[in-house]
Amino acid sequence: MSGVTTIAIASWQPQVSESATQSHARAIEDGGVLALPHLGFALLDGERRFLDPSWSDGRAKNISLDRGEVRGTRAQGADRDALRDMVARFAQHASGLVAALFPRYAPHVKTARTSFRPQPASGRPVSWRKDDTRLHVDAFVSRPNHGERILRVFCNVNPDGVDRIWRVGEPFDAMAAHFLPSIRRMRAGESALLAALFITKGRRSEYDHLMLGLHDAAKADIDYQRSSAQQEVRFAPGTTWICFSDQVMHAAMGGQYMFEQTIHLPLAALYDPARAPLAILE
Repeated sequence: MSGVTTIAIASWQPQVSESATQSHARAIEDGGVLALPHLGFALLDGERRFLDPSWSDGRAKNISLDRGEVRGTRAQGADRDALRDMVARFAQHASGLVAALFPRYAPHVKTARTSFRPQPASGRPVSWRKDDTRLHVDAFVSRPNHGERILRVFCNVNPDGVDRIWRVGEPFDAMAAHFLPSIRRMRAGESALLAALFITKGRRSEYDHLMLGLHDAAKADIDYQRSSAQQEVRFAPGTTWICFSDQVMHAAMGGQYMFEQTIHLPLAALYDPARAPLAILE
């Protein structure tokens, strides 16, 4: 199974030795999860009111900040501004943490969507493809990334002592070896057609096609979901954790109130590009 490494860091701008950086990089780039149980995200007094699902707009799963605009919320006026400022502050903290832990990543960090998740992790009626209680690796349907890494920083801010519960599955290479034979190859002209119809933002690469295939194949296989190597991992309130979600087989089984920051990194930023999913698939 993918490993979980606990590190005793309690600052969003930690001072990290070169040897510690190398150790953390090996752990995360090999498909592991870094857990920081002493690093919480402190809400301001006026922000605690946002720990309530009623701030969601009822349609989106998350309240998100993307390119300076907050979406997925019914908040208006001053409330919307305060909610945006809270999520933006987490984005700043998360990006700073990644840059401090992994100096080689710092010049390449591309901050993408920041999410605040006030809804429970499970219980929403969704299709099997969107059911994140099933083990999966992350892959984008409409946004091809051509092998660029998906690094995510999570933080449990539950005020009632409720853990965020994950299942973490087997290593990426084992999962890929299991499912790749069942994934069809891209058809001639398929990538261009998807882009022309605006189904994708740009042309989908063979890598993107295979990653989506792995995502769907794992979620669709109920026997795999039940019997593959996996472990339950609990992240208590006040815990931050980091992983490459395009590599770690994961499923969100329980919990409520969490922040998540997505960061994109090119392969050139990695300490060991040979461990990236692109290299493994090749």
